[in-house]
Amino acid sequence: MAGMRGKQTVRGMFQSMAVILVAAGVIYLFVPHDENADPIKPVDYGVELVTAQRAAPYPVLSPKGLPTDWRPTSVSYERRSGDAWHLGYLTPEREYVAVEQSTSAPVKYIDEVTHGARDTGAAREVAGRGWQRYEGPKYDALVLREKGVTTVVTGTADEKRLAEMATALRPGEAPTPSPAASSPAAKAPGA
Repeated sequence: MAGMRGKQTVRGMFQSMAVILVAAGVIYLFVPHDENADPIKPVDYGVELVTAQRAAPYPVLSPKGLPTDWRPTSVSYERRSGDAWHLGYLTPEREYVAVEQSTSAPVKYIDEVTHGARDTGAAREVAGRGWQRYEGPKYDALVLREKGVTTVVTGTADEKRLAEMATALRPGEAPTPSPAASSPAAKAPGA
């Protein structure tokens, strides 16, 4: 009797697996998918920008006039974490560039958002302002310390692209949504 139950259990398991595999195959065949589609969807950060501009005790910066092949991928504002503003982009070369601003203690904040980049001692003038150059194992950065706020342009992109982002930064300007960013599918969280 016990041997018979064991055979029935194994046979039932194989039958269940066969049904699951057939269902998975049918779903795969009938659900549309495009292997050539870009998995990175631009985000529309207009609402978050307006919210941050109203809440932050400093002028919140966002880029104005970047070429359309720069794509916004992430955005956040955390009032409880030093009024931290974050806006992430992908460059045309698919390198990452982020704008980070906060009222937190500068040394700790810079170390956190640059993943340990260190001050090179060199400065670079960008749009009439002196930015400190930082280099690190993961991210490089341009850092601007002003009264009450630290602004960091950081990422995997080269210094030229970091400077391009820093040059484009303006206070109080909401983005113009691109057609891709305003589609319902593009409003999902980005990278």
